[in-house]
Amino acid sequence: MGKRVLLVEDEPNIIEAITFLLSREGWKVESHTDGATAVERVNDLRPDLLMLDHMLPGKSGLDILIELRSDEQFAALPILMLTARGQMRDRAQAEAAGVSRFMTKPFSNTQVLAAVRDLMSL
Repeated sequence: MGKRVLLVEDEPNIIEAITFLLSREGWKVESHTDGATAVERVNDLRPDLLMLDHMLPGKSGLDILIELRSDEQFAALPILMLTARGQMRDRAQAEAAGVSRFMTKPFSNTQVLAAVRDLMSL
């Protein structure tokens, strides 16, 4: 693949697992842990895919999603939102804000790879 993914996540074990998994598939994985500066990082990196945690320090993943979708240069950016909270309200808010895919933690390696492949085949 050789594409670039930005993983905005504050849990080190999840960063390590996803980085390892996607790197084996040919992805260049960058990680970022602070919600407050995540949009700036997206602007700098211009990833092919954004993996975004729902609960982050500084700014929520939902707020980041809303901000990115309001900018036409990121309107079509595939965004996979990850959350430990599987509440329907969270999913509905993310879908209304324009998330590409929503995945509840814990998730399997197979689920992550399938979601990434699906999002990149669009």
